[in-house]
Amino acid sequence: MSSTGLRAFDSTVEKTHIWLNELLAATDWGDDQQKAYMVLRAVLHALRDRLTIEGAAHLGAQLPMLVRGFYYEGWVPTGKPLKQRSKEEFLASVQEGLKGDPSLDPEEATTAVFGLLDKRITGGEIGDIRGSLPGHIRELWPAK
Repeated sequence: MSSTGLRAFDSTVEKTHIWLNELLAATDWGDDQQKAYMVLRAVLHALRDRLTIEGAAHLGAQLPMLVRGFYYEGWVPTGKPLKQRSKEEFLASVQEGLKGDPSLDPEEATTAVFGLLDKRITGGEIGDIRGSLPGHIRELWPAK
């Protein structure tokens, strides 16, 4: 028996749990799915706001439906992409999304989410995203 009675909803909940579990497996955060959700959301928002509107939309199209929902949550495309040039500026955006949780390092969080995206998003799209980022932010992606 499904949880919601709607296959599309059950499927996206399952896919989102898979993403969160993969994120947890790549870190030392235990099994705290709330923490994994907060990290995924914070990093996706920081990345989304650094991409062009078209780039953000292309990435959003490849996310599971539930993840796509919180990816776009609160998005105001006016003034995007943000002109963050340094790794520190980007990580400050991530830290803001982590709501000051001192147990979370924004660089570790970013690297873990970028690794998940590298695994779950098509190579061409990842290449486009990586190519659009300044070198200091691009360094946060897993090495190829």
